[in-house]
Order: sequence, then structure tokens, then C-alpha cells
Amino acid sequence: MLEEPAPRDPAQLLVQATVKLLAEQGPSAIKARTVAAEAGVSTMVVYHHFGGIPELVGAVIDHGFGEIERAFARLPVTADPVADLFSMALAVREIARANPHLYDLMFGLSMRATYRPAPSKAVRRSGHSEAFKAAYAHMTAACERLVASEEVAFVAPETVAAGLWSTMHGYISLELADHFVEFDDPVGSIMLPAGVVFAVGLGGDRRRAQASHVEAMRRHEASAR
Repeated sequence: MLEEPAPRDPAQLLVQATVKLLAEQGPSAIKARTVAAEAGVSTMVVYHHFGGIPELVGAVIDHGFGEIERAFARLPVTADPVADLFSMALAVREIARANPHLYDLMFGLSMRATYRPAPSKAVRRSGHSEAFKAAYAHMTAACERLVASEEVAFVAPETVAAGLWSTMHGYISLELADHFVEFDDPVGSIMLPAGVVFAVGLGGDRRRAQASHVEAMRRHEASAR
């Protein structure tokens, strides 16, 4: 995975500090004083650049979706949209496992009250921000290619994208919550078959769907070496 450039301004430093604290200590560490200390700036810098913790949290959510967008942009676009879509799911899982608390924050999961998100829907990031839309556009484009390929029955691409996003997010959330600890290989035992079932449910051929998902796994493992 490519490294991001070092932050160049206090706002970036604060976002990076918050991401680091989430990874190392969890949501309880996200306080103005703690974040400022981690970033090496004064507490007033938090309020100057963001207004408060809710606004900082919004910027951190955007950062998380930006990370997903960059991961999607690095993936190859091939003649096999089913494999490409599963590659995206594997990339999101990798990001989520690297910083589960950030993933929780991005999707408004179990500890969202601890993060003190902004109450106004107008400033919520998940599903509304430009950062989210930029990431989601990669998935929608792949779904458009899938529908255009006529490998599946016609379904509106946005419906396919929403269904895949839901399936991927559901699996990752459950895995992060240790629901699959009895499986030695939860990706191979649950995530991959679920993707195949989804493709077959759209009218795809089971053998081709299986081969596409296996190929995506091969690519993912090769890129991790």
C-alpha cells in the first residue's frame, strides 16, 4: 500500500493524530486535549481549524473514505467486473482490519455516541460527503460494467451497488465483532461464498462467479506479498 504524504498543516496533523489514537486507544481517546497533544499543537488549534470534536470527527470520516477511494483507484479495471468488485470488498476489509475503530466511526456503529458526532444531518459524512461519493463511484462504475456485460440479469446498477455495499459492510462488521472466530479462514468460508451467491442471485453462472472470486483472491494475495 502506498504511503500518504506527511501532513503539511495543523488540520492534517490533527486528522492523522485522531486516526492514530483511534487505532491505538479507541474512541475514548478522542478529546481535544488528547488529540492536540498527539499532534504536537495546542488545544486551541483544534477549535481554530474545526470548531470542535464533532467537526474533527467529520474530517476523520472523510479521511477514512478517502483511504477507501485511493485503494479502489489502485485496483486494476479488468474485463471481469465480478472479480473487480470482490477485489474492492477485499480492499475495504483490509482497511477495516487495520483500524477497526475508524471503520466503526465511518459507518456509525456501536460506539458512535462516544465519538460525539455532529447532530445535524447536513454535516454527517457517512453516505453524504464528497469523500464517500468518490469512493462509492468506483463500485457503481464496476456494477455498471457488470450489468452491461449481460453476465447477469438486468438490474439497475445502483441497486446492485447498494446490495453489494450492504453485503460487504455486513460481513466486515460481523468479522470485526469476532462472530466468525470458529472459522480458520472466514474469507474463504463465508465472504467469498457470499459474493458468489450474490452474483448467482443476479442471474450469473455459478462456475464463472466462483472462478471470478477465486481470481480476485489470487490478485489480492499476490499484491500483499
